[in-house]
Amino acid sequence: MCLGSGKIMKLLALVPAYNEEKRIADTIGALKSLSSVSEVVVADDCSSDDTVNEAKKAGATVIEHKYNLGKGQSLNKALESLEMSKYSGVILADGDLASSAAEFKHLIEGFEQGSADMLIAGFGKPKKKGGFGLVKGLARWAIKKYGGSEQFKTPLSGQRLLATGILKDILPLAPGFGMEVDMTLKALKAGYKVREVPTKMTHDETGRNLAGFKHRGRQFVDILKVTCKVILRTPTLRRRT
Repeated sequence: MCLGSGKIMKLLALVPAYNEEKRIADTIGALKSLSSVSEVVVADDCSSDDTVNEAKKAGATVIEHKYNLGKGQSLNKALESLEMSKYSGVILADGDLASSAAEFKHLIEGFEQGSADMLIAGFGKPKKKGGFGLVKGLARWAIKKYGGSEQFKTPLSGQRLLATGILKDILPLAPGFGMEVDMTLKALKAGYKVREVPTKMTHDETGRNLAGFKHRGRQFVDILKVTCKVILRTPTLRRRT
């Protein structure tokens, strides 16, 4: 399934956003600066600020949801309305990446070389102290159990580049905070190649405070749910070429 070297790249950048008026224009600008990106689409999850107008002014196509759906369902709705056969791959880029979204160039390089069907952006060392590693530990365990051949440093990263051909095996995207791990597990179980690529991307981080611990608690529960669902599915890997 990997895109071979020398083939023409045509990528869709799909940006889930909710109340990102301060960063969305910079995120879109950085994505549009990448020569392989032919279109930027923002899936706005019923923002209450000026995200929609800022995104339109920055040159993105905006899909507006009338109700807040959550990231996974927002992306599912957007993907249902888009003609994905036009593209070689799709970038999933959060709206708060700002200018660091230009770091997708490293994932694009790997995709052009055919190194993987799904590439995940690895982040550097966080600026804030986070939790105690339980959420990442669970995610890493699940990925390793279902075919991950490497140690993922940022298994929860939502910044991804994937071949459009694998969408049929990973959709629908899971609701809640288990979406990213669910994507990875589905891809691995279907026999696709998944690889992490180091980048210097930055985004808003949760700290070691009450709000941060509540956030990570919800993450842990949601990741445990999607892991259990994958366990109940057929364990047979289908080889991809």
